Amino acid sequence: MLDLWNHYPIIARKLEAVNSLINQRLTTQNSDIQNLLAACAQKQGKLLRPGLFLLFSQLGDPQQQDETQLFKIAASLELLHRASLIHDDIIDDSPLRHGTITIQANYGKDVAVYAGDLLFTVFFQILIETMNGTPYMEYNASSMKKLLLGELSQMHARFNKTQTIDEYLENIKGKTAALFKLACTEGAHFGHADKNTVTLAAQIGENIGISFQIFDDILDYDSNIKILKKPVLEDIGQGVYTSPLLFAIANHPEKFAPYLDKKQDITPQETKQVAKLVHKYDGISQAKQLAQTYTEKALSDIDQLPHSETTNKIRKIALVLLKRSF
Repeated sequence: MLDLWNHYPIIARKLEAVNSLINQRLTTQNSDIQNLLAACAQKQGKLLRPGLFLLFSQLGDPQQQDETQLFKIAASLELLHRASLIHDDIIDDSPLRHGTITIQANYGKDVAVYAGDLLFTVFFQILIETMNGTPYMEYNASSMKKLLLGELSQMHARFNKTQTIDEYLENIKGKTAALFKLACTEGAHFGHADKNTVTLAAQIGENIGISFQIFDDILDYDSNIKILKKPVLEDIGQGVYTSPLLFAIANHPEKFAPYLDKKQDITPQETKQVAKLVHKYDGISQAKQLAQTYTEKALSDIDQLPHSETTNKIRKIALVLLKRSF
């Protein structure tokens, strides 16, 4: 469990229940498949999305809330996230995720594809149980579509040195921010908050998601494998050019061309040289400024929420997530 939630014992307790629910759903009589599902279940990660969902649900009326329903929806968000990560690792051929070996590296790509698909089916089953007949069935489908389109757009933009920051932001609004937005919006709605609070929750979730992804992209250039818990600088070799690199390229494209023109043939040593150039030509600082813009948007909307202890908690969580040290 992410240490972040240990400071919020009510949320931490509820996340334990959510995780138990996920484990129950990922169960089968086939022992071989069960070993795989157990591996999927053990990859708890940060539990950010279900945690945010549960936190935003506290903005509503507790007398109208169905705790079982809330736990199930929180679990659905985590299952959708985990399924997308399994498929991401297949596409990226990633050996590590959160410091542990990935499903695709351990079991093979074919098995990983089916494992990710299975998590999607459990996600859909929970949606049917909790929100069938409501507009949020369509909202989940729309959010999932945005997530997938964001990933596809990122793939289409691989090795594109002329990609703009606006195009980069559009991609991460789908691949990352859509799920943060879904978590916060659903939390407020199914927690029975008022319509204005639900609208603010959607804006807060999207801006948190955008800033969070920009910070993650910065960490790829400004961290190491012990901190990041995944191979650093792998995005460059895969042609995924994120904001630190895009800003630096815009400043001095001629400095990067000898390396990036090699595309997938770039060597590990050359990727390190690219990272040095990103630092030299202000890519990191400009990306941090971009992240700060979205952080400030999120904090501004949080300040418009009804004043309560829950609002204070949301602000503290946002500050932890969006002002990480580098």
